[in-house]
Amino acid sequence: MEPAESTTTLPARSAQVAAALTAAGIPGTVRELSDSARTAAEAAAALGCEIGAIANSLVFLSDGEPVLVLTSGRHRVDTAALAARWGRGPLRRATPEQVREATGQAIGGVAPTGHPRSLPTVVDQALTDYPQVWAAAGTPHTVFPTTAEELLRLTTGTLLPVGP
Repeated sequence: MEPAESTTTLPARSAQVAAALTAAGIPGTVRELSDSARTAAEAAAALGCEIGAIANSLVFLSDGEPVLVLTSGRHRVDTAALAARWGRGPLRRATPEQVREATGQAIGGVAPTGHPRSLPTVVDQALTDYPQVWAAAGTPHTVFPTTAEELLRLTTGTLLPVGP
């Protein structure tokens, strides 16, 4: 199914993401989907792409602060290995309330940008395997196309393997 371009005004959270993309010179257009993209599997089905081309935005707590991990939908984050590679303390999944406080967005729609403040970020090296990836745009029904390189530039993140 081809994603439909939104013909209505974007939700406020997605408009913030779109503005951040424009400010960063990222050409991807935020699209509103008729189907939910809350999970990587749902997003891949709605977009007609491989699950690995979905860039999940996951918030963890480490060393007393929220951090963002942009991971390929094809695997889970190995938190112990990633913390060691990143040189950080243990990574613990943030609660839904902590995610909203850190990003202004709800789980299932967390974008890599458009947050109240910049978060330390890792971009999964596996995302470089795809010429185009899709990331959430602030709600479970909005996404935008991008690349691993653009995600690195957008977040000033670090490229690391995050899977097992």
